[in-house]
Order: sequence, then C-alpha cells, then structure tokens
Amino acid sequence: MNLHAKLAEREATGKPVRVGLIGAGKFGTMFLSQARLTAGMHIVGVADLDVGRARSQLTSAGWDAPSFAASSLGDALKRRATFVTDDAEALIACPEIEVIVEATGIPGAGIHHALQAIAHGKHIVMVNVEADAVAGPLLARKAKAAGVVYSLAWGDQPALICEHVDWARAAGFKVICAGKGTRYHPSYHQSTPDTLWEILDQYLQIKDRNSINPKMFNSFIDGSKSGIEMTAVCNATGLVPQTNGLGFPPATRFEHADVCKPKSEGGTLEKAGVTEVTSSVYRDGSNVPNHLALGTYVVIEGETEYARRCFREYAMLPDKSGKYAALYRPIHMIGLELGISVASAALRHEPTGAPTGFRSDVVATAKRKLKAGEMLDGEGGFCVWGKQTPAEASLAGQMLPLGLAHNVKLKRDIAEGEALKWADVAYDANDTAVKFRREMEAAFGRRNVTA
Repeated sequence: MNLHAKLAEREATGKPVRVGLIGAGKFGTMFLSQARLTAGMHIVGVADLDVGRARSQLTSAGWDAPSFAASSLGDALKRRATFVTDDAEALIACPEIEVIVEATGIPGAGIHHALQAIAHGKHIVMVNVEADAVAGPLLARKAKAAGVVYSLAWGDQPALICEHVDWARAAGFKVICAGKGTRYHPSYHQSTPDTLWEILDQYLQIKDRNSINPKMFNSFIDGSKSGIEMTAVCNATGLVPQTNGLGFPPATRFEHADVCKPKSEGGTLEKAGVTEVTSSVYRDGSNVPNHLALGTYVVIEGETEYARRCFREYAMLPDKSGKYAALYRPIHMIGLELGISVASAALRHEPTGAPTGFRSDVVATAKRKLKAGEMLDGEGGFCVWGKQTPAEASLAGQMLPLGLAHNVKLKRDIAEGEALKWADVAYDANDTAVKFRREMEAAFGRRNVTA
C-alpha cells in the first residue's frame, strides 16, 4: 500500500486530488468526515438537491462553516475551500475536478451522472451500487474506452469482497465462494416500510425513528440490497449467481468454509465459483452466535495437501475436511473508507473493483399479489424485492431490473413471488436510464454475458 505516500506527494506539490461529491446522505457524509482530514485530497464541491441539508451534514461531519462557504467552484479552487450547490452538472463539468463520487443511491441519477463524468474525462467512484446493478457493465466499458476509471466504492461491501477475491487469486487459490453476512429470514421478503420496525426492533435500538429512511433500511431487510451487492461482485470478479439466487444459509463467522462450499462436498452451494450471503438468524428465528452480519468473507480451496496442512497450522478456519478454508473481515466502515477508492482512481488509475461482464442481474419480484394498474415503488418499498438472477436467465426472460421498477404502472396482475418482465409494466422507452439499460442488454446479449 502506498496511497498515503502518493497523496502526501500531491499535498507537497500543492496539487491535491480534486473531488466532487454528488449526494450528501449517510455514505457521502461519512466520506466527508474523513476527507477533511486527508492530506492530498480537496473536496472542491458537494452537490445535493437540498443545499441546506448538505450544509448541515458538513457541520455534523466536523467541518467548520468557513471551510464550506466558497461562493463558487472557482472560489473553492482558489481558497481550497468547498462549494455547496444543487447543480451536479456544474460540478461534473468543472475542468479541475479529477474524481466524481456518485452517492445519490438513485439508479437513474447515477447512470446520468456517470455518463456525464465519462464525457468530461472524470474518474467516477460509484457509491450508487443500485445504478451499478442496472447498468454497471456498460458504464465500465464506456469509461475504459474513454481512458477513465469506473470504480466500486471501497468501504462498501462489494469492493471489499472484490479485494478478498483478488487476494485469493493473486496468491494462487481457487475461489469457491465469496460474499457477506446479513440478517435474513425467508419471511423478510414481504417486509415493507410499515412492518420494518417489527424486525429492526429485535436487534437495533433506534430511538429517533425519524432519523432514518424506512424505505432505504427496508431494502437491507427484504433481501434486495444483498441481491444488488452480490450482483456487483459477480459482474466485477467473474463469480456467478446460483441458478435460484441467494440461499442465505445461517452460519457463524467460523463456519463459512463448511457452509459455503458445494452441496456435493457437504455444503449448501449449487456449485463452486458463486456468491452467497449468510444469515445471522436461524430459520426458527433464533440468533446465530458469532455471526458475520456486518462483515465479508471468501472461501478458498487448498489444492495440495501441503496447502491444507498450512490451513490448519495457521488457523485459517478450515472446514471439517481440511480441503477448504475461509478468510473474513468482521466489519465494513462504509464512507469512512471511501478515500481509498478516490486515491486509487486518481493516483494509480485503478478501480477498487469494476464490472468486467454482465453475469448477474437483480430482478423485481412481487412481495404480494399485485393488481393491474398499481404503481410500483421500487427498492425497499411495498410491492417488489430484488432477487439475484443469472444474467442469461434475466435476458432470456426479458425480466424487469429492480432499479427500474419504480414509478411504473402494472399492466397485468402478478402473483406473489413472480418475477416481473418488461412487458408487465408501462415504462418510458425514452427515459435515459431505460434507454441505457436496453443498450446494455443489446451489448451483452446471451452470447456475450461474460465479455
């Protein structure tokens, strides 16, 4: 690791990495709290539709008022201050900014901002994994053609999992499975923003319920976020989804090598080379001890007897057979770690994970019986949840991606648990995100899903 040294060089020469942040929500604010303290990095501007909220977030992240009181982007560059604005496009167009961080969480906005950043020759760090799940493979392809970096966001679990996979392969190990932990029970797929608290109150004590976005939190509970994040991992690493998506097997952090291996070897997986998310809840509703609900992991195979002996000698959490072993990271620090991606993109011209193909998709799946004429409300809402699905199956079935299942009207009745198709909704074919997704489907057709 030499990113700190490279940042120090930029600081010493008076040429810090200049960054524009779009979206001052939780992830963006966490990044701001550390970016202020990072030598060699300058947040030139923060764009958010609610400028007042953005200013409040900066204050809560430890910034003093003069530091974000710049009157324009030019003033921010001159004084090494920060300009707060509602104009994301101006931020992207600023010639001096090198890296754009997209942290809105809105798929359509993320795709639009990424395309603009690429057109203006900016590196883009895509915190917006929802946008990546919809169209990341084509965005990454266009970024590469333009000579800029498109990167997943370090600190978020997909990028950390990509690092696990890269570590394993660079050390010569075969990756059997990689993923994360979460709190899951099959009944959670029906969770809505109204019923969310029945689940959250079991393990989180949130005193001020107005302090969180129930719809956003619900996407973590109902399984959607897991499908989105594992889709990002598959598309970036070459791992593939299981035919029926994620199984969410319960596992302690010490059992992953036994649980996340193929069924033919006594585990729960359909095959090797897949993603899986383990649960901190047993199917009877009791809690799994020593779970990995905030962490990430990789399971590897020891292909020689010598390697397997080393697994035991160095406490590599082997399975009972000794053939497989696991490495895990117990936590992720979200935006507090995002500077790693920014520095890597600007100084190494390397992403911290980026799509290399279209292997996985996230399909809108009915939470309940839906009626023709209903308006879908997207991720974390009352109508659908997102199921990880092999890209080839999604393309063949013309299935509707979760990220575009928002504010569209149903054209027919849908049964609970049924995957929705493009033909089931009245979508706007001229919408930028829809057009780009359709372009990606054409670019990564059935014969080209792993290109």
